[in-house]
Amino acid sequence: MEFTNLYKHFYEKVFHVSLTIIRDRQLAEDNVQETFLKAYKKLDSLEEKEKVGAWLCVIATRTAIDFVRRERKNKGYPVELDILDFLGLEATQNVEAEVEVTFLKELLSEKMEDFPLEDKKLLVLKMERGYKEREIAKALQMNPATVKSKIHRARRKLKERMAVELSA
Repeated sequence: MEFTNLYKHFYEKVFHVSLTIIRDRQLAEDNVQETFLKAYKKLDSLEEKEKVGAWLCVIATRTAIDFVRRERKNKGYPVELDILDFLGLEATQNVEAEVEVTFLKELLSEKMEDFPLEDKKLLVLKMERGYKEREIAKALQMNPATVKSKIHRARRKLKERMAVELSA
């Protein structure tokens, strides 16, 4: 199949994949262009020509994910939100850092006041004590996948509240 025909045939599919991940029409269009450029350079390495659509979707997905990661890295988050991921680690570098972590722990406790008891327990074990999901699951006699998803949801809810607090 000629590359121009390939582009015309799969453009919509690649655009849809890109838009689903990036959520911005212009940036998704850029991702489509980058996807087809990568595909053009590697077209000779494609072994199964009948799977070209799936191959293009994989390239589009990976390119879009890379783009989103770069954007997050470039835009960044307030330092306080990043600290959520490191509360389980000791702050032994200096007194100022320890005070900041203590203040943040108090703020987090305040933001979690109306959380269900189970969510609070999971977050404390994960963030403050530094336990791994498997360890938490074993200690609470829960399925590791359940623990992971509950922690993910609770942390997302907490980050949303913290983002509102920090932007005010």
